[in-house]
Amino acid sequence: MEEQRDCSNQECTKSSCEGCEHSKKNLYEKINQYSSVKQVIGVVSGKGGVGKSFVTGMLAVLLRRKGYKVGILDADITGPSIPKMFHMSQKATSNEMGIVPEKTDNGIKIMSVNLLLEHAEDPVIWRGPLLANTVKQFWRDVIWEDLDYMLIDMPPGTGDVPLTVFQSIPLNGIVIVTSPQDLVSMIVKKASHMAQSMDIPILGIVENMSYVKCPDCGKEIQIFGESKIEQIAEEIGVCVLGRIPIESVFVKNIEEGLFEYFSSEYLDDAVIKIEKQL
Repeated sequence: MEEQRDCSNQECTKSSCEGCEHSKKNLYEKINQYSSVKQVIGVVSGKGGVGKSFVTGMLAVLLRRKGYKVGILDADITGPSIPKMFHMSQKATSNEMGIVPEKTDNGIKIMSVNLLLEHAEDPVIWRGPLLANTVKQFWRDVIWEDLDYMLIDMPPGTGDVPLTVFQSIPLNGIVIVTSPQDLVSMIVKKASHMAQSMDIPILGIVENMSYVKCPDCGKEIQIFGESKIEQIAEEIGVCVLGRIPIESVFVKNIEEGLFEYFSSEYLDDAVIKIEKQL
């Protein structure tokens, strides 16, 4: 008969706990005692520059429009762009209960290292352990209160911080963001393999900068080459959640502080998929 494993055993070892259903949960950081989050969705990319933060912001806005209580944890500590996207210049504050996140015009709660720095342009020159501990602190010490969805804007790649998020925060799933380039297949598979190895569900893939639509004839021009997103999604066994074109209106909205007021149906399928997790 197989020996029953008990995580409460003070003499617990790696071998005795291997495969125990409680061992993974025991690694999770406890959320702030004044907070409750129903679903946590990570937004990841295998490489930088594909618009991961942009997709995170769009998903947050679309979920908020449906009446959900939404927060964004900006885990991209060395490259935080979420506050700039939402035109936030005020700094986060704290009280005896913890750190108070800032809110966008429409009530999305945001915590980012740029809300703590004296100047937004100040670089974050930290080593891996400090970066990882900051992400844990954003989960543990921020007063998120009651949220239906928390979106975590992950740093690109498969390094220390993504690993910390996967191990320390109870993710309900991830969305992989990519772009139509030749290296995409390898990069996406790296991100998906990391998630699969840690039993994190992959909700699907979003392709950003998918094409440019001609303003005169409406033809889709694939400036980065033919999209392979459908093929890649089939290879890793997930669905395509959306294809976002390059549109100057998005840039204009961000520059004018109107990002929350964009009009787009490109991520409707992604929102429906996320809603099914609730």
